[in-house]
Amino acid sequence: MKSATKISGLPALTVDLLQDNGLLMDNIFASLWQQIGMKTILSRAGFTKRSGTPIHEVIYTLTLWLWLKKESIGLFARESLQGAMGKDVLYDTMNREDLNWRKCHEQIAYKAVKALKPTGKKAYVVDDSIVQRFGKKMPGVSSHFDHTSGRHVMGQQVLTLGFSCEVGFVPLDSELFISQTKAHELHQPFQDGRSTVAKRYREAQQRTKPEMVRTMIQRALRADIDADYLLADAWFGTKPMIRMSQDTSLVAVLRMKKNKMKYRFSEYARGKTISRELDVQALYKRCVRKAWQTIPGQAYQAKVVDVELNLAENDKAPEQWTKMRLLFVRGNADGSQKTVGKHDWAVFLTTDTALSAADILELYAMRWAIEVYFKEAKQHLGFLKEQSNHYAAYVASIHLTAIRFCLLVIAKQAQGESSVALMRKKLCSNSADISYASKLWLVFRAVITGAIDELKAVLGDAAVLVMETIDAHIQCLFVQVLQLDTKTLRLEAL
Repeated sequence: MKSATKISGLPALTVDLLQDNGLLMDNIFASLWQQIGMKTILSRAGFTKRSGTPIHEVIYTLTLWLWLKKESIGLFARESLQGAMGKDVLYDTMNREDLNWRKCHEQIAYKAVKALKPTGKKAYVVDDSIVQRFGKKMPGVSSHFDHTSGRHVMGQQVLTLGFSCEVGFVPLDSELFISQTKAHELHQPFQDGRSTVAKRYREAQQRTKPEMVRTMIQRALRADIDADYLLADAWFGTKPMIRMSQDTSLVAVLRMKKNKMKYRFSEYARGKTISRELDVQALYKRCVRKAWQTIPGQAYQAKVVDVELNLAENDKAPEQWTKMRLLFVRGNADGSQKTVGKHDWAVFLTTDTALSAADILELYAMRWAIEVYFKEAKQHLGFLKEQSNHYAAYVASIHLTAIRFCLLVIAKQAQGESSVALMRKKLCSNSADISYASKLWLVFRAVITGAIDELKAVLGDAAVLVMETIDAHIQCLFVQVLQLDTKTLRLEAL
C-alpha cells in the first residue's frame, strides 16, 4: 500500500521577493513608498502624529517591522530606530483607537489591484482564519470551530475579503469576529466609545459573518474594485450569502454542506412535471449515485443537477424560489484506500445555471488564493503577532498584514516577472487555474517522460516509480486546490 503523497509548499511571495538577487528590501519599499504616494494615502485616511516623529515614518517602520533584522535595511527606517523613535512609539501608534486602518488598507489595495492589470475572470473571495490565543487578558478572544482540525479552539477569528483574478490576488478588507461562546471582555474600557476601534469592537460582537461580508463587498464596490463572482467554501454556503450575492449582482460559486437545506427538484414523468423538495443527500441518491459523468480534460467525475432554492429570509416571508445549479463532484481515492468512499463527494452551488461543470471547478479553484494568503500572512507577514493586549493593536495588525502583502504585490509587479514569480503567479498567487494548469501539465509530462525514458538504462525499474511519484504530487496539488481531499470531505459529512 502506498503512503499518501504530501505536496511540498510552494515558494512564498515574501521569501521569493527577499531572496531575489540584487534586490534590497529598503530600496524597494523606499521607492515604492513614494511611487504610490503613501503620505497622501495616510493623510486621506486621517493619520496624524502625536509624537515628534512624522506619522508616515512610524507607519513605514511598522510596515517593515518584520524585516528590520535584514542586513539591507537602512535609509530613514534605520535612522528612525536610531533616533527618537523607539518601540514605545510604534506600539503607542498601534494602540491608538482613532486610526482608520481599514481606509488606509482600502486605498493601498486599490493600487495593488490596478498594478495587477486584471483581465478575464475576476472574483471576490471570502474566507476566515483562526489564530489560537490563550491569554485571559486578551480582549476579543472567544471559542471558534476550527474546520481544519474539526474541533473548537480559543482564539481570534479573522474574516477576510480578497480579490482574485488570473494574474494575482489582493486582500481587500478584514474584520475580527467574536463569537458568543467564552468571549473575553475588555480588561479596560476604550478611551472614547465613539472611536473607530470601539465601533469595530461592537460590530465584531454583534454582527454575523454574512452581514460583515455584505458590508465589505459594498465598500469594495464603492472603492471601484469590481468583480463578477463571489467564491467561498462550505462554511459560507448559506442562504444569507446567496441572497447577498444576488443583491450585489455577483454570480455565487459556493461549496455547500451536506445538511438539511431543501432544494426543489423537478422532473418530467408520465406526461406531467413532478416537483419534490429534497436535501443534497436525497438528491445524491436520486440523481447522482449511479449517473456520474466524466469532465473532459480532468480526472474527476461529476453530475450537474438544476434545482430551485427558496431564498425567503424566514418561514413567514413570501416564498422566493430561485433557479440554481448544483454540481456534484466525486473525490479521488487516496493512498489509504483503493476505492472512493461513500462520503467522498462534494457539492457546489452556482447562481448561474449556464455554467458548465468545468467552468464551476475552474472558478472555484480561484478561491485557493486566499488560502495561500493566510499561509503567507501567518508565516511571514506578522498576522496577529504583535505583542499587545489592546484591541486596537489587533485591528492594526490584521490590516498591516494585508498592507504588507499589497505592497509586495505592487513591488513584484514593478520588478517584472522573473521565472519563479511567473510560475508562482500561474500556479499559486492566482489560485491555480485548473483548466490551464492541467493542460500545461500534459505538455510538461510528455517532456519529462521522454527524458526519463532516456535514463531507463541507468534507472531500470525505478524510472516508472519516478514518473508515478511526480504524477502523484501534481494530482495532490489539484485535489488540494479544489478541497477534494478525503479529510475535508469527511469533515463535511459530519
